[in-house]
Amino acid sequence: MKEYELPISADLKGKVAVVTGGGGVICSELSMALAAAGARVAVLDRTIEKAEEVAKQITAAGGEARGYYADVLDAKVLEDCRSKVNAELGPCDILINGAGGNNPRAQTDKEYFEPGDERAENLKTFFNLSQSGIEFVFNLNYLGTLIPTQVFAKDMIGRKGCCILNISSMNAFTPLTKIPAYSAAKAAVSNFTQWLAVHFSKEGIRVNAIAPGFFSTAQNKSLLWNEDGTPTPRTGKIIAGTPMGRFGEVSELVGPTLFLVSEKAASFITGVVLPIDGGFSAYSGV
Repeated sequence: MKEYELPISADLKGKVAVVTGGGGVICSELSMALAAAGARVAVLDRTIEKAEEVAKQITAAGGEARGYYADVLDAKVLEDCRSKVNAELGPCDILINGAGGNNPRAQTDKEYFEPGDERAENLKTFFNLSQSGIEFVFNLNYLGTLIPTQVFAKDMIGRKGCCILNISSMNAFTPLTKIPAYSAAKAAVSNFTQWLAVHFSKEGIRVNAIAPGFFSTAQNKSLLWNEDGTPTPRTGKIIAGTPMGRFGEVSELVGPTLFLVSEKAASFITGVVLPIDGGFSAYSGV
């Protein structure tokens, strides 16, 4: 793990943070930041080797973390994981619901339908999108946020200073072309964030979300880059539609995350979905 210089001051000493999807590009960075702020971090991932590697890097840098196998769509597996986390690190104070992603089976080949496409062979259109692909993407993002919350929020009942942070997307505000399942699922995550914030408000559990704009990661590589490494036309549109003229850096999600999970800094903030998009949502295109 690199020597971590936090972008803002955050004291999470004594807190236990559970991060789903913790072996991924975004949530491994968030796990390291939480540990650098003093939290004991449970890194959960469907690939245990990835989770353990992130935990190893955190430990090598002087933090405290453990890697755990978790399937965010399996409540029994998550309950078993929760028991281990409680025994080894303590009850969950901060839950980061970071597991999610898209899948090629749930995206169309073209942005716009043209007559005749429905009869074309070897072309993925709205009419022949895979039901299993759509279900996979929607379940991974929405149920993969709801089910871990059902499990780990139990630790938060009757305790002060607990919070939940979901990972939504700018797709939730304005759906992007080609990816109807992912856009719809992230809209559901944003809606669920607001619902849950109200539901848990009397218990003092804050619930917020961050909505990243465009970040180039392994999951969206095929949409953004050609096999030879050159940008796709979609990448050109993204940059043209982002006033800051670039993709975001994963490290730029750290400050907003630490702010929202900090009881001292954000004690009266709940039900918020914070865009982190380089101005994309503010730009009309003209």
